[in-house]
Amino acid sequence: MSASLNATTAAATADATVDPARAEPLAVLGRDVTVPLVTGGEVTYAALDYAASAPALQRVWDDVAAYAPYYGSVHRGAGYLSQLSTDLFEQSRATVAEFLDCRPGDQVVFTRSTTDSLNLLAAVLPADCQVFVFETEHHASLLPWTNARVTYLNAPRTPDEAVATLERALADRDPYGPALVCVTGASNVTGELWPVKELAAAAHAHGARIVLDAAQLAPHHPVSVRELDVDWVAFSGHKLYAPFGSGVLAGRADWLQEAEPYLAGGGASRKVARREDGGVDVEWHTTAARHEAGSPNVIGVYSIASACKALNEAGFENLVARERRLIAEVREGLAGVPAVRVLSLFGDDAPRVGVISFVVDGWNSSHFAAALSAEYGIGVRDGLFCAHPLVRTLLGSEPQTQGECGAPEAAPGELPQTPSGGTPGLNAIRVSFGAGTPDEHVERFVRAVKELVADGAKWQYRTEEGRCVPAV
Repeated sequence: MSASLNATTAAATADATVDPARAEPLAVLGRDVTVPLVTGGEVTYAALDYAASAPALQRVWDDVAAYAPYYGSVHRGAGYLSQLSTDLFEQSRATVAEFLDCRPGDQVVFTRSTTDSLNLLAAVLPADCQVFVFETEHHASLLPWTNARVTYLNAPRTPDEAVATLERALADRDPYGPALVCVTGASNVTGELWPVKELAAAAHAHGARIVLDAAQLAPHHPVSVRELDVDWVAFSGHKLYAPFGSGVLAGRADWLQEAEPYLAGGGASRKVARREDGGVDVEWHTTAARHEAGSPNVIGVYSIASACKALNEAGFENLVARERRLIAEVREGLAGVPAVRVLSLFGDDAPRVGVISFVVDGWNSSHFAAALSAEYGIGVRDGLFCAHPLVRTLLGSEPQTQGECGAPEAAPGELPQTPSGGTPGLNAIRVSFGAGTPDEHVERFVRAVKELVADGAKWQYRTEEGRCVPAV
């Protein structure tokens, strides 16, 4: 069995003479899928919504397919397949720990997603813990801390300002109480990299701990828990080319071991006994299993481990170099369209991953995204990206009602008017890409933006349940 699992498709080793920025994209599922266009014919689908969910790597799919016939219960059975599945599950834990460069003693807990990971951490916070979080965070990082004292920090406009803002807030806190800082590694709206190492140093200097939301960072850059000196890191499989419903919370074990299990049930308990008074006494595990009650998602866990191996084998230096070239091409293309405004906190020169959000003068964002899909076969996302405070800060607007599709266009710099004379709410459009994105998809996107702004949509669109869709 081990031979069949190891005989999967490995990433091809690039010729040493090839420019890494010009390397081929990694093979992903869906790369040959065609979709119909409202204007007639079909086109290969351009998946440019990686920030929401990245396609599965072919390597991941092959590994899962090789394992699937051997699927069995984990930590439950004496049979061969159960033993094999348990070994695979625990080997995957070790692979993820290596991928994250965890410290000795760190625990890797498998969850459902980044959101689940951060809610788990929120559930194990010590009593009277104070949490510091920037308003620029994704809702997964912004909202879980309902049982803690939360200090929301204003959006910084430079990395240095982010560090200074955190230091001032921490200096005013109770120096003897527990505290936690939560920060993203890369924004899911702007793609900009945050100064994680500097923020971790500031947190530790003031006796606080820090958790890194690496949902948008881990698929694009290596993440070293040891080097960044973060206490925990959280990420999702479905953004790491492993869309099988699993996530990770990795880091220090003490708060996890001292708290009640996140979920009570089989797997989390080591010993359960009836008491004479009719109740039960429970001895909980002190390992990662303490917070992994229920039958584990071994397929999802193994897919994450497979993706970690594939990314390491491909070489992050090559992946980063290629992605930087694609980022430059998109930004240069959008800069050539006066009606387009790219959103940014830290400015044009800030390092970033392949996530770019923008607005187009005279366009309802849903209308623009619908036209990209229906007329060009390009999948992007529009809206507020589960980061409402950040997007509203970047847009400089309060929540409003989206205008109707096909509303009259406005002059550059002006908001379009709805047929009823109201002003539609500004939302943004997000294009995102990664290791599996072909050059042609980026080129088609840039061309489509220019054509839509210059010539308008070729099709009629209508509003249906608050979204623009092609009219029949």
